[in-house]
Parts: sequence; C-alpha cells; structure tokens
Amino acid sequence: MPRHYAIAVFVAFLVACTAQAPVEAPLQPPPAAPVVAEVPERPFPNDSLYALLVAEFALRRGAYDIALEQYRAQSPELRDVGVSAHTTQISQFLHRDQDTLQAAQLWVELAPGDMNARNSLATQLVSSGRGAEALPHLAEIERQGHGANFPIVLSNLERLTPTERDALAEDLDALSDEFPDNGSLLFAQALLQYEMSQPELALQTLAALFELEPAQPQALLLEGRIRNTLGDPRPYARIESVLADDPDNRALRLRYARLLTGSDMPAARRQFEILSKQAPDDADLLYSLALISRETGDSEAARAYLRQLLELGERQNAARYYLGRIAEDADDIDSALDHYQAVRPGDEYLAAVNRIGLIFISSGQLDRASAWFQTQRENYPTQRESLFGMQAELLDTAGYTREALTLLDSALQSTPEATALLYSRAMISERRDDLDAMEADLRTILAQDADNATALNALGYTLANRTQRLDEALQLITRALALEPDEPAILDSMGWVLFRLGRLAEALQYLTRAYAEFPDPEVAAHLGEVLWASGDRQRARDIWREAAMLDPNHPILRSTLERLQVTLPEVPPPESTRDAGS
Repeated sequence: MPRHYAIAVFVAFLVACTAQAPVEAPLQPPPAAPVVAEVPERPFPNDSLYALLVAEFALRRGAYDIALEQYRAQSPELRDVGVSAHTTQISQFLHRDQDTLQAAQLWVELAPGDMNARNSLATQLVSSGRGAEALPHLAEIERQGHGANFPIVLSNLERLTPTERDALAEDLDALSDEFPDNGSLLFAQALLQYEMSQPELALQTLAALFELEPAQPQALLLEGRIRNTLGDPRPYARIESVLADDPDNRALRLRYARLLTGSDMPAARRQFEILSKQAPDDADLLYSLALISRETGDSEAARAYLRQLLELGERQNAARYYLGRIAEDADDIDSALDHYQAVRPGDEYLAAVNRIGLIFISSGQLDRASAWFQTQRENYPTQRESLFGMQAELLDTAGYTREALTLLDSALQSTPEATALLYSRAMISERRDDLDAMEADLRTILAQDADNATALNALGYTLANRTQRLDEALQLITRALALEPDEPAILDSMGWVLFRLGRLAEALQYLTRAYAEFPDPEVAAHLGEVLWASGDRQRARDIWREAAMLDPNHPILRSTLERLQVTLPEVPPPESTRDAGS
C-alpha cells in the first residue's frame, strides 16, 4: 500500500526544492580526482608528516578510507585549518556522518570566519536532527552576506518533539528581529508554522514574504497547499496569476502540476498538457500524462501517450507495463500478456511478472504459472528468490496454500539459508495459525543475521498479538526499533506490545508516530483501540473512519470494530468478492 503524503512529507518536498544555498558547498574529493592537500606553512612533527604523506598517496590511489583514517588521527593533534578542512571534506564524501560532524566542529573552532566551515557544520547538524544548533552558524553566514538557507533546519523536523519544535520556532522568531526582511527566514517560519498546525499564522508570514518576493516558488506552493487545506475555493489563485504573467515558467508549472496530483487530477492534467506542448518530446511529461489519464479514466489518451513513449524509445518497460494494465482493465488478456512479457529486467519487471502470474493463477492455470516462473528463474537467476517468493504469495492469496508451501519447501531444499524464502514461508505459516513453524523459520533467519530488523519485528509482533509471551515480544521489538528507529511498522509493533502490557500512554506515543508516517488501516485499528481504551472515544472513531475510507473491508480494522462492538455508519458494507489484482 502506498504511503500517504502527510504534512511532514510535503515540508520535506518544499525544503528539498529550496534553490538558494547558504554558501558555495565545499569541494568533495571525486573518485577520479582526489583533493590534494595544501603544503603547510609551518613544520609538522615527523610522525605527522609521515601520516599526511600516507594520506596524500592514499587519496591519489582513491583509497579514501585509509586517507580519512590518517586525517582523523592527525586533525585534533595538529589543529591545522587545512587538515581539518580535508578531514571534513573526505568524511562528507564517504558519508561518515559522525566523523564529518567532529571534523567540521574543529574546522569552525579553528577558522570561525570561514563560511565554508560554518556551512559544512550547519549542514551536518541538520542531517543529524540538530537543526536548532545549526541556526547560529546560518545566522553568521547571513551576517557575512553569503545568504543563509534557513529552511534546511526543518529537513528532519519529524525527529523533534513538540517541545523542541516550540524552541525552534522561538529561535526563528528571535532571528526575525535581526533579519526582518529575509525571505529565506520568513519561508522557514511559515513552513514551521504550517507543520505546527498554525495555518493562519503561516499565511500571514507568507504574505510578508510575498511583499519581498512575489513569485517565490516554494512560498507559492506552500500557500496553495494551506489554502486548499482550509477549503479556500481558489487556493492556487496566486500561482495561476504568476503563471499568467510568466507562462514560460516551466519550473513553477511543473511543481504546481505535481502538487495538483494530490487533490485535482483534471487540473493537474491541464498543467501537464501545457508543459507537454512546450516540450512535446519530453518523456517524463508524456509518462506523467499517461498515468494521470489512466487515473482519470481516459484510457484512450493514456494509451496514446504510452505509445508515444514507445516511438521515442523512452521508458520502454513502464510503457509496456501500463499498456498491459490498460489492456487487462479492458479484459483483453492476450494483449495484456503480450505487453507484460515484453518488459525486461528493470523497475517494472517484477510488477509485470506478478501480473502474469496473477492472471494464470487466478484463472486456475497453475501449470502455466509454474512454467512461466520457472522460465524467469532460469533466464534471470539473480531474481530467483524474489520470483519464488512472489509465486508462493500469489498461490497463497488465491487459496492454494498447500501448493505455496510445497513450492517454498522445494526451493529451500537447494538454498536452505535463503532469507527471503524463509520469511515468505514464515508469513504463510502465521496465516495458517502454525505459529511454531513461523517461529522456527524466523529463528533460522535470526541465527544467520541477529540484526535482521524485519525478522525481529515480525516475530515480536506475532508474539505480542497472538500469545502471552509479551516480555519476550518487547525485547525483540526493542531490538528491531534500535536498528530502524523510524520504521512505521516497528513503531506500530512497539505501540501494540506496550498496549498489551497495559502501558497505554507509552503505546499512544508510538502508535501516533506510526500512523503519522503510515496511515494504514491496521495501524489505525491499533491506534483507535488504544484511544478507545484511554477514554478518547471520539478520536478513536475519527481514526477508524479515516481508515475505513481507505479500505472499508480491511480484516483487522473490521475485527477490531466488531470485537469492541463499534458501529461506523459511514463504513460501506463488506463486499462479497474483491479483485485480488487491483
């Protein structure tokens, strides 16, 4: 199920779109042309000089790990600006976050007037979820006339607690006294106000920004999003006005079109059509128009755009895949199969294989499905495990559970340590209520890889949900969460086991985070039940109602409502059959 684009995702999108950089980014050592250290102007101790020569030759050979090891050791000893700068740049290049942070801190300490140093430290602080600590460095960059990119402090906003967000808002407000006409700072304030559910205040801040920069693109997009959320009948009037005055502003029009896909597909299509007329051979625009046309029910237009892609020789796999989906929607199964079979390994390959397998298995052609998957495994052996798992999942979903298990048993005979296959068999065993078999397979995975967060979470959640082994479940989920602290599925598991342990307040915190990141009906069922048990029954009903709008027949959501004897009149009655391939 696709992720819901919550406020935090939109904030991240806007921050990523911010074009203004605080200062020119420091050069990083490219693989083919390593940075050459400057000759120091003061003598170094012999041991240090030797280490720096080792680092220099390592850089020339592209052995960046060795070079960084030498620079990291010498940087605090020598306290030399050039050495600290190189240490920062190499650790940035290698994505060694903690090393980068330590090196940049020393660089700024040694050269407080170097704006490249401050920019490197500010950027690393932000990526570490410490945006508030980056603000003083951004402020100094602005004071020195280099133009600070204040919105970057919001890049990891989801990591902050409400108290930390309040403190960040106060810090931004304090800076606004010093820089009252700074568009970058005003935009950062508006973004944070929007994230903190203060839409009216955000609109006021944006109004001040528009006085300075009437066509600031990120501000235009944010205002449109806010006004649409508030029910404004013309939420995008300012964007339309800017585009009317500057119809060739392709960058703004493209961002506007993408924004519209979340709320008004016909309007989005009109904008993409304008863009496509301006650039008729742009494959990305044709692809977007094809998907939007299919979404709005215009299969003929979608088919035409996809065929244009084929004629251009662009996005061949995607075009074939969606031509197959359109043919399948029209019950032209033979044409659908032809298109799917033309998809080669790439982004859409497994999806196309899945559709072919679904067509065969759902129509009872198990031998044909088996032959198809076997051919694919022979042609593309690197996909072997994925293909076995996919075939087993399709068989199980269609009711052929025994055949699915037989298939996995056979596959595991030749590769008994295949993690993906063990996991697939474990999940089928869980659905068959064979918890012993499920646990055995997950324990096998963990014996091979004790830090497999997926297996830890699956076992922990099942124990929490279906047994009384709650303490053991908590230990497993805690280990999984330490490995992947922001994974919604694990947050949901933690919330659920805490609820079962009677720790309602803690459970609510985890489930609220999980639901904000991934508003899946199962997460909603859990969050709603904790709210219900906590006495907030209206909020529980609201959460369940939102989930029912996504999937009124979700089994866990329905079983929760039935168990708690809750009736939601807005939830449609269960359907007698469902399209397993939709």
